[in-house]
Amino acid sequence: MTQHTDLTSDLLPATVRGFMAAHIARDAGLSSYLAEDVVVVDQGETVRGPQAHTFLRDAGSEFEYTTEQTGAHRVDDTHWVVTVRIEGSFPGGVAELDYRFTLRDDLVAELVIANHAA
Repeated sequence: MTQHTDLTSDLLPATVRGFMAAHIARDAGLSSYLAEDVVVVDQGETVRGPQAHTFLRDAGSEFEYTTEQTGAHRVDDTHWVVTVRIEGSFPGGVAELDYRFTLRDDLVAELVIANHAA
């Protein structure tokens, strides 16, 4: 059953909350939230496994930006979406992105990062 409900961060699964906090902080502990065989799709670029761990840790490191969670919802028991607004020194300066999580065994098995569809 699909359920689209705006959620506050504290109602997201611990894996999603931990991942988002580590990703925003560019924390090396980010990998502890990822399955070894994780698949990450970011703006159409696909990376897998250990390369995905490094890719996510280093993503956007060439820019300065702030991140604000603007929404979140549960799709089903294993799929969650977190919407963030980022502002910074990257081309365009502002973006709204959806982080679409697929969880497996309390780890991120797949993450798709794409422009937020209004």
